[in-house]
Amino acid sequence: MDRVFYTTLAQKSLEGQELDNAACGRILSDSSLEILPLLDAAYQVRKTYFGQEVRVHILNNAQNGHCPEDCHYCAQAKSSKADIEEYGIKTDDEMLKEARTAYSKGASCYCMVFAGRQASQARIDRLKRVLAQIKSEFPDKEICVSTGFVTNEGAVELKQAGLDRLNHNLNTSEAHYPQICTTHTFADRLNTLLAAKSAGLKVCSGMIVGMGEEHADIIDVARRLRSLKAESIPVNLLVPIEGNVLTTQESKLTPDFILRVLCLFRFLNPTAEIRIAAGRELHLRSMEVMALYPANSLFLQGYLNAKGATNARTLQMIKDAGFTIKSEFDINELLKDQILQSDAVSDGSKALLKSLKELRPAIN
Repeated sequence: MDRVFYTTLAQKSLEGQELDNAACGRILSDSSLEILPLLDAAYQVRKTYFGQEVRVHILNNAQNGHCPEDCHYCAQAKSSKADIEEYGIKTDDEMLKEARTAYSKGASCYCMVFAGRQASQARIDRLKRVLAQIKSEFPDKEICVSTGFVTNEGAVELKQAGLDRLNHNLNTSEAHYPQICTTHTFADRLNTLLAAKSAGLKVCSGMIVGMGEEHADIIDVARRLRSLKAESIPVNLLVPIEGNVLTTQESKLTPDFILRVLCLFRFLNPTAEIRIAAGRELHLRSMEVMALYPANSLFLQGYLNAKGATNARTLQMIKDAGFTIKSEFDINELLKDQILQSDAVSDGSKALLKSLKELRPAIN
C-alpha cells in the first residue's frame, strides 16, 4: 500500500489534528493496512513526546473485594464468583512500605487501588494521612489513587494532600456501558473525572478492550479521553478470571488487533501516557514487545488480582528493545536485583490469581 496514508496519520497527530471516523475505522479494521508501517507511524508520535522512555507503574491493591458494584469484568464485583483473597483496607504502614518498595524497583508512579462504590469522607481523611506520609519521603514521585466516585470537594482535598493523579477508567463507551455494569452509569464515571480535572488533578482513565464492544465504541472512548485531555490512558485487555460474568469467551482479541487499538489511542492522544495494561502478556503473547512502539508505559508486578510477568522478564524486554525507563535507577542495576521466579500468568484457560503473599508483601 502507498505509504502516504501512514505518514499522514503521524503528521496529523503531531499537528494536533483529530482523525476522522473513516481513518479511525481503517486503523482498526482495514486488513490491507500493514501492521509494521502502522506501528512505525504511531512510534513517530510516541518518540516525539516520550523518546525511548518507558514509564513503569506498580499497583497496590489496597483493599480487595467487598464491593457492592456489579462490573462484569471485575473479580471484586458482587456479581463475581472468583476465588480471590478478600481483605479490608491495608494499614497506613503497609501502604507506606509498599510505596518504598515500588519506587525502589524503578516505578515512576505508585498506584493505590481501593474497592467500593465511592470515597467516603472517612476514606478521604485516611488517604490524606497516607498521602502526606508518602510525599514526605518521596516528594518528587507520583502517586495515583483509584477509589471509586469522588465529589468535587473530595478531589480538592486529595489534591491539597499531595495526590498527583486520580484514576477512574471509563472502561467502555457510553452506549455500551449498560452491557457491562448496571449498578452505576457512564455519567457517574465521567463526573468523577470532571471533578478531578476541576481540582487540578491529572486524570488517569482508560478502557478494557474485549468486552463485546464494537469498533465504534473503542473510537468513542479514545475520542472522549482526548476531549478530557487525559494525561494517562491505560489500555486494558479483558482478563479471563474464572467466576467473572465476562470472560474471554466474549473476546476475540488478537495481537494484530490489540496493536491497532494502541496505535489508534496514540494518534488520537499524542501527548498522553498510553499504558499497555492488564492482559498484555496473555493476549499479545510473542508480540508483546511491539506494544512499546505506540505505548510508553506499563505495569510491573501484575495487576489487581491477576498475575503478570516477572519484573525480570518485563525489564529485560524493555532493555532488549532499546528502550530505557523513567527512573533514577539504571535498568541494568534493577535487573541484577531480580530473582528468577515462575513467569506463568495463565493455565491456558483462565488467568492465575495472586496469592495473599503477593497481594500483601509488606506483612509477609
